[in-house]
Amino acid sequence: MAHRFLLITLLFVAVGSAGLFSSPHGSGHVNTQLDKESRAAFIQRAQIWTPSDIPSKDLKAGPEGRDAFPPNAMVTCDYASIESHGSSRKFGCDLGNGDVVKVRYGASNVEVQGSVLATRLLWALGFVADRVYPVRVTCRGCSSDPWHSKGRSSEQYVFSPAVIERPPLGHEMMDGSDKADWSWRELDLVDPALGGAPVEQRDALKLLAVFMQHTDTKTQQQRMVCAPEGFGPDGQCEKPFLFLHDVGLTFGHATVFNSSHASGVNYENWSTTPVWKDPVECVGELHKSHTGTLGNPRISEAGRQFLASLLVQLSDRQIQDLFEIAGVGWQLSESGEFPSHVGVANWVLTFKQKRDEIVMHHCGA
Repeated sequence: MAHRFLLITLLFVAVGSAGLFSSPHGSGHVNTQLDKESRAAFIQRAQIWTPSDIPSKDLKAGPEGRDAFPPNAMVTCDYASIESHGSSRKFGCDLGNGDVVKVRYGASNVEVQGSVLATRLLWALGFVADRVYPVRVTCRGCSSDPWHSKGRSSEQYVFSPAVIERPPLGHEMMDGSDKADWSWRELDLVDPALGGAPVEQRDALKLLAVFMQHTDTKTQQQRMVCAPEGFGPDGQCEKPFLFLHDVGLTFGHATVFNSSHASGVNYENWSTTPVWKDPVECVGELHKSHTGTLGNPRISEAGRQFLASLLVQLSDRQIQDLFEIAGVGWQLSESGEFPSHVGVANWVLTFKQKRDEIVMHHCGA
Protein backbone atom coordinates (compact mmCIF):
# COMPACT_ATOMS: atom_id res chain seq x y z
CA MET A 1 0.00 0.00 0.00
CA ALA A 2 2.79 2.42 0.92
CA HIS A 3 4.50 1.77 -2.42
CA ARG A 4 1.27 2.66 -4.25
CA PHE A 5 1.07 5.96 -2.36
CA LEU A 6 4.70 6.68 -3.22
CA LEU A 7 4.13 6.10 -6.92
CA ILE A 8 1.10 8.39 -6.90
CA THR A 9 3.07 11.23 -5.35
CA LEU A 10 6.06 10.73 -7.65
CA LEU A 11 3.67 11.31 -10.55
CA PHE A 12 2.62 14.59 -8.94
CA VAL A 13 6.27 15.58 -8.65
CA ALA A 14 7.08 14.55 -12.21
CA VAL A 15 4.41 16.78 -13.71
CA GLY A 16 5.02 19.58 -11.22
CA SER A 17 7.87 22.00 -10.77
CA ALA A 18 10.75 22.18 -8.34
CA GLY A 19 8.54 24.42 -6.22
CA LEU A 20 6.72 27.70 -6.75
CA PHE A 21 8.40 29.29 -3.77
CA SER A 22 11.92 29.57 -5.12
CA SER A 23 12.40 33.28 -5.80
CA PRO A 24 11.56 36.28 -3.63
CA HIS A 25 11.13 38.64 -6.57
CA GLY A 26 7.82 39.78 -7.97
CA SER A 27 7.29 41.19 -11.47
CA GLY A 28 6.40 44.83 -12.08
CA HIS A 29 3.55 46.53 -10.24
CA VAL A 30 1.77 44.34 -7.74
CA ASN A 31 -1.49 44.84 -5.85
CA THR A 32 -1.35 43.16 -2.46
CA GLN A 33 -4.55 44.79 -1.17
CA LEU A 34 -7.71 42.72 -0.99
CA ASP A 35 -11.21 44.12 -0.68
CA LYS A 36 -14.22 41.95 0.17
CA GLU A 37 -14.78 40.73 -3.41
CA SER A 38 -11.13 40.15 -4.32
CA ARG A 39 -10.56 38.38 -1.01
CA ALA A 40 -13.39 35.94 -1.76
CA ALA A 41 -12.00 35.34 -5.25
CA PHE A 42 -8.49 34.82 -3.83
CA ILE A 43 -9.76 32.08 -1.51
CA GLN A 44 -11.79 30.39 -4.24
CA ARG A 45 -8.72 30.13 -6.52
CA ALA A 46 -6.16 29.44 -3.81
CA GLN A 47 -3.65 26.61 -3.70
CA ILE A 48 -2.15 25.16 -0.50
CA TRP A 49 0.38 22.63 -1.80
CA THR A 50 2.98 22.34 -4.53
CA PRO A 51 4.91 19.21 -5.61
CA SER A 52 8.07 18.69 -3.59
CA ASP A 53 10.99 16.28 -3.90
CA ILE A 54 10.49 15.07 -0.36
CA PRO A 55 13.36 12.52 -0.15
CA SER A 56 15.87 15.23 -1.08
CA LYS A 57 14.78 17.68 1.63
CA ASP A 58 17.40 18.47 4.26
CA LEU A 59 15.27 18.92 7.37
CA LYS A 60 18.28 19.92 9.44
CA ALA A 61 19.31 22.77 7.09
CA GLY A 62 15.75 23.84 6.27
CA PRO A 63 14.59 26.13 3.45
CA GLU A 64 17.42 27.49 1.33
CA GLY A 65 17.82 31.04 0.08
CA ARG A 66 20.00 34.09 0.30
CA ASP A 67 18.33 35.13 3.57
CA ALA A 68 18.55 31.68 5.20
CA PHE A 69 20.69 30.87 8.25
CA PRO A 70 22.82 27.75 8.78
CA PRO A 71 21.75 25.54 11.69
CA ASN A 72 22.69 27.08 15.05
CA ALA A 73 24.56 29.98 13.44
CA MET A 74 25.62 32.92 15.62
CA VAL A 75 23.68 35.97 14.41
CA THR A 76 24.44 39.52 15.57
CA CYS A 77 21.77 42.19 15.32
CA ASP A 78 20.36 45.32 17.00
CA TYR A 79 17.19 45.48 19.05
CA ALA A 80 14.21 46.77 17.08
CA SER A 81 10.67 47.49 18.17
CA ILE A 82 8.08 45.38 16.35
CA GLU A 83 4.36 44.79 16.72
CA SER A 84 3.97 41.49 18.56
CA HIS A 85 1.03 39.43 19.70
CA GLY A 86 0.51 36.32 21.78
CA SER A 87 2.24 35.34 24.99
CA SER A 88 5.45 33.60 23.88
CA ARG A 89 8.77 35.42 24.28
CA LYS A 90 9.87 37.26 21.16
CA PHE A 91 11.51 40.50 20.00
CA GLY A 92 12.54 42.28 16.83
CA CYS A 93 16.16 42.45 15.74
CA ASP A 94 17.69 44.51 12.92
CA LEU A 95 20.29 42.67 10.83
CA GLY A 96 21.12 45.84 8.91
CA ASN A 97 19.81 47.47 5.74
CA GLY A 98 16.32 47.40 7.17
CA ASP A 99 16.19 43.63 7.52
CA VAL A 100 14.24 43.31 10.78
CA VAL A 101 13.45 39.76 11.86
CA LYS A 102 11.33 38.22 14.60
CA VAL A 103 13.30 36.26 17.19
CA ARG A 104 11.67 33.73 19.53
CA TYR A 105 13.80 32.75 22.49
CA GLY A 106 13.98 30.87 25.77
CA ALA A 107 14.54 27.28 26.90
CA SER A 108 11.08 27.24 28.51
CA ASN A 109 9.41 28.66 25.38
CA VAL A 110 7.86 25.61 23.71
CA GLU A 111 7.14 27.66 20.58
CA VAL A 112 10.87 27.75 19.85
CA GLN A 113 10.87 24.00 19.26
CA GLY A 114 7.30 23.73 18.00
CA SER A 115 7.77 26.35 15.30
CA VAL A 116 10.78 24.46 13.93
CA LEU A 117 9.04 21.07 14.02
CA ALA A 118 5.84 22.23 12.34
CA THR A 119 7.26 24.56 9.69
CA ARG A 120 9.99 22.13 8.64
CA LEU A 121 7.44 19.32 8.30
CA LEU A 122 5.02 21.49 6.30
CA TRP A 123 7.86 22.68 4.06
CA ALA A 124 9.23 19.19 3.45
CA LEU A 125 5.82 17.86 2.42
CA GLY A 126 5.13 20.72 0.01
CA PHE A 127 2.81 22.97 2.04
CA VAL A 128 3.57 26.68 2.35
CA ALA A 129 4.92 27.79 5.74
CA ASP A 130 7.00 30.43 7.45
CA ARG A 131 10.74 29.77 7.34
CA VAL A 132 12.12 29.20 10.84
CA TYR A 133 15.86 28.84 11.58
CA PRO A 134 17.34 27.69 14.92
CA VAL A 135 20.18 30.10 15.77
CA ARG A 136 22.04 31.81 18.60
CA VAL A 137 21.44 35.55 18.68
CA THR A 138 23.73 38.27 19.99
CA CYS A 139 21.42 41.23 20.41
CA ARG A 140 22.93 44.68 20.85
CA GLY A 141 20.61 46.93 22.81
CA CYS A 142 18.58 44.06 24.29
CA SER A 143 17.75 43.56 27.92
CA SER A 144 18.12 40.05 29.31
CA ASP A 145 14.38 39.51 28.71
CA PRO A 146 13.20 41.85 25.93
CA TRP A 147 9.69 40.38 25.88
CA HIS A 148 9.00 41.63 29.41
CA SER A 149 11.44 44.56 29.37
CA LYS A 150 10.66 46.15 26.03
CA GLY A 151 12.67 49.01 24.65
CA ARG A 152 16.30 49.53 23.74
CA SER A 153 18.88 49.19 26.49
CA SER A 154 22.60 49.86 26.74
CA GLU A 155 23.31 46.16 27.21
CA GLN A 156 24.03 43.21 24.95
CA TYR A 157 22.84 39.65 25.47
CA VAL A 158 23.21 36.29 23.80
CA PHE A 159 19.97 34.32 23.36
CA SER A 160 20.21 30.57 23.01
CA PRO A 161 18.10 28.65 22.21
CA ALA A 162 16.43 30.98 19.75
CA VAL A 163 14.87 30.92 16.30
CA ILE A 164 14.59 33.53 13.58
CA GLU A 165 11.30 33.58 11.69
CA ARG A 166 10.91 34.74 8.12
CA PRO A 167 7.70 34.73 6.07
CA PRO A 168 7.38 32.46 3.04
CA LEU A 169 8.83 33.83 -0.18
CA GLY A 170 6.40 35.84 -2.23
CA HIS A 171 4.11 38.70 -1.30
CA GLU A 172 1.86 38.48 1.75
CA MET A 173 -1.57 39.89 0.97
CA MET A 174 -3.16 42.68 2.96
CA ASP A 175 -6.75 43.19 4.08
CA GLY A 176 -6.96 46.87 4.90
CA SER A 177 -4.00 47.73 7.14
CA ASP A 178 -3.41 44.17 8.36
CA LYS A 179 -2.17 40.92 6.85
CA ALA A 180 -5.04 39.08 5.19
CA ASP A 181 -6.10 36.01 7.14
CA TRP A 182 -8.63 33.18 6.83
CA SER A 183 -10.49 30.68 8.98
CA TRP A 184 -10.41 26.93 8.49
CA ARG A 185 -14.12 27.05 7.66
CA GLU A 186 -13.22 29.13 4.61
CA LEU A 187 -10.96 26.35 3.35
CA ASP A 188 -14.16 24.65 2.17
CA LEU A 189 -14.83 27.66 -0.09
CA VAL A 190 -11.81 26.87 -2.27
CA ASP A 191 -13.21 25.87 -5.67
CA PRO A 192 -11.30 23.41 -7.89
CA ALA A 193 -13.54 24.43 -10.81
CA LEU A 194 -11.98 27.90 -10.58
CA GLY A 195 -8.44 26.57 -10.28
CA GLY A 196 -8.37 26.16 -6.50
CA ALA A 197 -6.84 23.29 -4.53
CA PRO A 198 -8.70 19.95 -4.78
CA VAL A 199 -10.44 18.50 -1.75
CA GLU A 200 -7.80 15.80 -1.20
CA GLN A 201 -5.10 18.45 -0.64
CA ARG A 202 -7.34 20.48 1.68
CA ASP A 203 -8.29 17.41 3.70
CA ALA A 204 -4.63 16.39 3.82
CA LEU A 205 -3.79 19.74 5.41
CA LYS A 206 -6.57 19.27 7.97
CA LEU A 207 -5.28 15.79 8.79
CA LEU A 208 -1.72 17.12 9.07
CA ALA A 209 -3.01 19.67 11.60
CA VAL A 210 -4.45 16.74 13.55
CA PHE A 211 -1.18 14.82 13.27
CA MET A 212 0.77 17.81 14.66
CA GLN A 213 -1.98 18.67 17.19
CA HIS A 214 -2.07 22.25 15.91
CA THR A 215 -4.18 23.84 18.63
CA ASP A 216 -4.16 27.60 17.96
CA THR A 217 -6.30 27.86 14.83
CA LYS A 218 -7.88 31.27 15.30
CA THR A 219 -8.29 33.25 12.11
CA GLN A 220 -5.14 35.37 12.59
CA GLN A 221 -2.97 32.24 12.53
CA GLN A 222 -3.61 31.65 8.83
CA ARG A 223 -2.40 34.01 6.11
CA MET A 224 -2.56 34.58 2.34
CA VAL A 225 0.42 34.91 0.02
CA CYS A 226 0.98 35.40 -3.70
CA ALA A 227 3.73 33.14 -5.01
CA PRO A 228 6.92 34.71 -6.38
CA GLU A 229 6.40 35.78 -10.00
CA GLY A 230 2.71 35.30 -9.27
CA PHE A 231 1.34 38.67 -10.34
CA GLY A 232 -0.07 39.19 -13.83
CA PRO A 233 0.43 42.19 -16.12
CA ASP A 234 -2.49 43.94 -14.44
CA GLY A 235 -0.83 43.61 -11.02
CA GLN A 236 -3.37 41.06 -9.75
CA CYS A 237 -2.26 37.81 -8.14
CA GLU A 238 -2.54 34.81 -10.44
CA LYS A 239 -0.91 32.33 -8.05
CA PRO A 240 -2.79 32.68 -4.74
CA PHE A 241 -1.83 30.48 -1.79
CA LEU A 242 -3.19 29.94 1.71
CA PHE A 243 -0.72 29.02 4.44
CA LEU A 244 -0.44 28.39 8.18
CA HIS A 245 1.34 31.35 9.72
CA ASP A 246 1.83 30.53 13.41
CA VAL A 247 2.29 26.85 14.27
CA GLY A 248 4.38 27.09 17.44
CA LEU A 249 1.81 25.42 19.71
CA THR A 250 2.06 21.96 18.18
CA PHE A 251 3.29 18.45 19.06
CA GLY A 252 1.41 18.34 22.34
CA HIS A 253 -2.34 17.97 22.80
CA ALA A 254 -4.85 20.58 21.59
CA THR A 255 -6.63 22.30 24.47
CA VAL A 256 -9.49 24.75 24.98
CA PHE A 257 -7.25 27.64 26.07
CA ASN A 258 -4.15 26.76 23.98
CA SER A 259 -2.09 26.04 27.08
CA SER A 260 1.60 26.26 26.20
CA HIS A 261 2.51 23.55 28.71
CA ALA A 262 -0.09 21.05 27.45
CA SER A 263 -0.45 22.09 23.82
CA GLY A 264 3.13 23.01 23.03
CA VAL A 265 5.90 20.47 22.53
CA ASN A 266 5.03 17.80 25.09
CA TYR A 267 6.01 14.20 24.42
CA GLU A 268 3.63 12.59 26.90
CA ASN A 269 0.63 14.47 25.54
CA TRP A 270 1.51 14.01 21.89
CA SER A 271 2.36 10.32 22.20
CA THR A 272 -0.92 9.49 23.98
CA THR A 273 -3.21 11.45 21.63
CA PRO A 274 -4.61 9.26 18.82
CA VAL A 275 -4.93 10.49 15.25
CA TRP A 276 -8.56 9.37 14.98
CA LYS A 277 -11.33 10.42 17.34
CA ASP A 278 -13.82 8.31 15.36
CA PRO A 279 -11.94 5.82 13.15
CA VAL A 280 -15.13 4.53 11.52
CA GLU A 281 -16.30 7.99 10.40
CA CYS A 282 -12.69 9.18 9.83
CA VAL A 283 -12.97 12.10 12.24
CA GLY A 284 -9.61 13.41 13.42
CA GLU A 285 -8.81 13.92 17.11
CA LEU A 286 -8.25 17.67 17.44
CA HIS A 287 -9.86 19.50 20.34
CA LYS A 288 -11.15 22.87 19.18
CA SER A 289 -9.90 25.77 21.28
CA HIS A 290 -12.23 28.58 22.35
CA THR A 291 -10.75 30.84 19.66
CA GLY A 292 -10.07 28.09 17.13
CA THR A 293 -11.67 27.53 13.74
CA LEU A 294 -10.76 23.84 13.32
CA GLY A 295 -11.92 20.99 15.49
CA ASN A 296 -12.30 17.23 14.98
CA PRO A 297 -12.34 17.47 11.17
CA ARG A 298 -13.91 14.75 9.04
CA ILE A 299 -11.35 13.48 6.53
CA SER A 300 -12.11 12.02 3.11
CA GLU A 301 -10.39 8.87 1.90
CA ALA A 302 -8.76 10.90 -0.85
CA GLY A 303 -7.35 13.30 1.75
CA ARG A 304 -6.06 10.45 3.90
CA GLN A 305 -4.39 8.83 0.92
CA PHE A 306 -2.85 12.11 -0.20
CA LEU A 307 -1.21 12.82 3.16
CA ALA A 308 -0.14 9.20 3.53
CA SER A 309 1.55 9.36 0.12
CA LEU A 310 3.61 12.32 1.35
CA LEU A 311 4.48 11.05 4.81
CA VAL A 312 5.78 7.66 3.61
CA GLN A 313 8.48 9.44 1.60
CA LEU A 314 10.19 10.74 4.75
CA SER A 315 13.16 8.60 5.74
CA ASP A 316 14.10 7.68 9.29
CA ARG A 317 17.12 9.97 8.90
CA GLN A 318 14.93 12.92 7.93
CA ILE A 319 12.55 12.36 10.84
CA GLN A 320 15.48 12.14 13.25
CA ASP A 321 16.99 15.32 11.80
CA LEU A 322 13.64 17.07 12.31
CA PHE A 323 13.56 16.39 16.04
CA GLU A 324 17.29 16.95 16.53
CA ILE A 325 17.33 20.38 14.90
CA ALA A 326 14.26 21.40 16.90
CA GLY A 327 16.19 20.67 20.09
CA VAL A 328 13.50 18.60 21.81
CA GLY A 329 16.07 17.20 24.26
CA TRP A 330 16.77 20.46 26.10
CA GLN A 331 13.28 21.65 26.94
CA LEU A 332 12.98 23.34 30.35
CA SER A 333 9.90 23.79 32.49
CA GLU A 334 8.75 27.26 33.52
CA SER A 335 10.48 26.72 36.87
CA GLY A 336 13.80 26.33 35.06
CA GLU A 337 14.12 22.63 35.76
CA PHE A 338 14.57 19.90 33.17
CA PRO A 339 11.59 17.54 32.95
CA SER A 340 12.15 13.81 32.63
CA HIS A 341 14.35 13.44 29.57
CA VAL A 342 12.76 12.06 26.42
CA GLY A 343 15.28 11.14 23.77
CA VAL A 344 14.97 11.93 20.08
CA ALA A 345 14.55 8.21 19.38
CA ASN A 346 11.27 8.22 21.30
CA TRP A 347 9.95 11.16 19.28
CA VAL A 348 10.95 9.42 16.04
CA LEU A 349 9.23 6.19 17.08
CA THR A 350 6.02 8.03 17.97
CA PHE A 351 6.10 9.99 14.71
CA LYS A 352 6.28 6.70 12.78
CA GLN A 353 3.50 5.14 14.85
CA LYS A 354 1.22 8.10 14.17
CA ARG A 355 2.14 7.96 10.50
CA ASP A 356 1.08 4.29 10.51
CA GLU A 357 -2.28 5.31 12.00
CA ILE A 358 -2.83 7.32 8.82
CA VAL A 359 -1.20 5.01 6.28
CA MET A 360 -2.82 1.79 7.47
CA HIS A 361 -6.30 3.27 7.95
CA HIS A 362 -9.15 3.41 5.43
CA CYS A 363 -11.93 5.98 5.26
CA GLY A 364 -14.55 4.06 3.34
CA ALA A 365 -15.75 4.82 -0.15
